[in-house]
Amino acid sequence: MVMTVKGFVDKKDMGKTLVHEHILVDFSPAEEQIKIDDNLRNEIVEIMLPYLMEIKNLGYSTFFECTPKYVGRDVKVLKILSEKTGLNVITNTGFYGAGEDKHVPKKYWNLSSEDFAKMWIEEWEKGIEDGIKPGFIKTAVNPGPLNEIDKKLIRASAFTHLETGLTVACHTGEERCALEVARIFEEEKVDLSALIIVHADAIENFEVHLELLEKGAFLEYDSIGARPMEYHLNLMEKVIKEGFIDRILISHDAGWFTVGKSKEEQNIRPYTDISYKFIPKLEEKGISEEIVEKLLVNNPSEAFDIRVRKR
Repeated sequence: MVMTVKGFVDKKDMGKTLVHEHILVDFSPAEEQIKIDDNLRNEIVEIMLPYLMEIKNLGYSTFFECTPKYVGRDVKVLKILSEKTGLNVITNTGFYGAGEDKHVPKKYWNLSSEDFAKMWIEEWEKGIEDGIKPGFIKTAVNPGPLNEIDKKLIRASAFTHLETGLTVACHTGEERCALEVARIFEEEKVDLSALIIVHADAIENFEVHLELLEKGAFLEYDSIGARPMEYHLNLMEKVIKEGFIDRILISHDAGWFTVGKSKEEQNIRPYTDISYKFIPKLEEKGISEEIVEKLLVNNPSEAFDIRVRKR
């Protein structure tokens, strides 16, 4: 099963899925987040609805909204958009440590991993707001060796997974932090199939991709459209050659309404480059429909299926 903002859905009913997108973000530090009232909520819905209807009309059924708490997460917006579009919209629990941990409230910096996990487990058990529950854990770390806060967030993510079965999607994009995240999961006896390495396509050393794949993690190539298409096509060919296509997730990391900017200042990037550009390029290279189905349907349903995965 997977948990959407409207409740449980059988993973077989996820259909075509975008695993890493954003509807809204607020890049202010945690202590300076702008409160989203009904007027702003209505404005966000008005602006973002056409972009979601476009992917709905392209045959997508499920949309993972990857904005964490203290980066602008607003589950009421997501539920309204889910109801208006018919899309399965999935939100998250967890804290975002990248950006020098500015999105983790300073009052929490001295908490333990167990303390963080307790907060996230409570969102799963009691709901975030209006009974809306998270469908995965989203966290993030800074590049390089993990600092103390990031280590605590990753351990807390592992603890939360073991208690809830929610998959962990961790923002990395750099090889040292990605490998350290995987190592902490191994230390906590969590099977690496419960871990998605977000922004793995930003890791330059393909040997690190292979090391993470061999350990069992999912890799997310989620900047499609933000780089030349050949970059991701080459990655895909390498992964297919190595036999790891079942562990690859694709998305755009696109959107989004930036809280604090006016309507006129918004610069929304559509969620369509996979459909309009990437898949046709895959087809030109002779990559089968079966592989496209894995990337957009089968792999997401396996990666985000809610179940505890122990080593």
